[in-house]
Amino acid sequence: MPISTTAPAPVTAALLPALPQIRDPRKVAPRDARALSSVFFERLRVLEEGTHEHRYARNTLIETNLSLVHFAARRFRSRGSGEMEEIVQVGTVGLIKAIDRFDLSREVEFTSFAIPYIVGEIKRFFRDSTWAVHVPRRLQELRVTLARTKEDLAGRLDRDPTVPELARHLGLGEDVIIDGLVASNGYTAGSLDATVGGERNSASIVTHGDIEGDVDPAIEKVENLQTLAPLLADLNERDRSIVALRFGQEMTQSEIGLRLGLSQMHVSRLLAHLLDRLRTGMLTQN
Repeated sequence: MPISTTAPAPVTAALLPALPQIRDPRKVAPRDARALSSVFFERLRVLEEGTHEHRYARNTLIETNLSLVHFAARRFRSRGSGEMEEIVQVGTVGLIKAIDRFDLSREVEFTSFAIPYIVGEIKRFFRDSTWAVHVPRRLQELRVTLARTKEDLAGRLDRDPTVPELARHLGLGEDVIIDGLVASNGYTAGSLDATVGGERNSASIVTHGDIEGDVDPAIEKVENLQTLAPLLADLNERDRSIVALRFGQEMTQSEIGLRLGLSQMHVSRLLAHLLDRLRTGMLTQN
């Protein structure tokens, strides 16, 4: 008896039974959603993208499985109820990605496949958009690595690890570790209106804004002194002595001349030259 070599006809949407019409997919119980999802995924595989049937099957899968998004979002409820709606929206993006990439032939439950996508999308949202200060992506990712490493090493050492220890453990330079630790400070920011101890309805309310330092009027002097220090270090011993006697001990030009064996006129010319040199150096550095 001859053996037929004709390939079986491919399964098309026309050969499959009509999809069930679900009035409100959001009200489908999670247990029923699992069985329905298999039916819709089977049909989605053969439907032509862009057709009405394809859109119906895809949208029904999204709405039927929204309970997975709410389930995954619950672990982030400590972030605050005000953000929960946004978290669900972001998680829904992860659900849609999972639906578009799911393949029944993998023999994996869609629930197990979708949850990592949903959680990953939510975590990416927090990583990228909830930093109080804009921080480069590499430092955002380094912050997570540092947090885990610090916790691990602290358990082994029974103390907080040092920067060199973190650097050796991660195989990174100490300057990179320092950058990561500094960048971690940009993850959260406290409100200046937040109260410091006590209750907000207390008779005397003290906020962080009340105790945070204001602009110090002498801060410019500190900056000038820091700029001046290396310029003074470059002077020879005699010139440094003249500056120290004039501005440190507040001696007159005549007194300085007597101390150094110079005339008052010579001291005056030296001071004028030194001040001009120092002023030019400070302007150049600033």
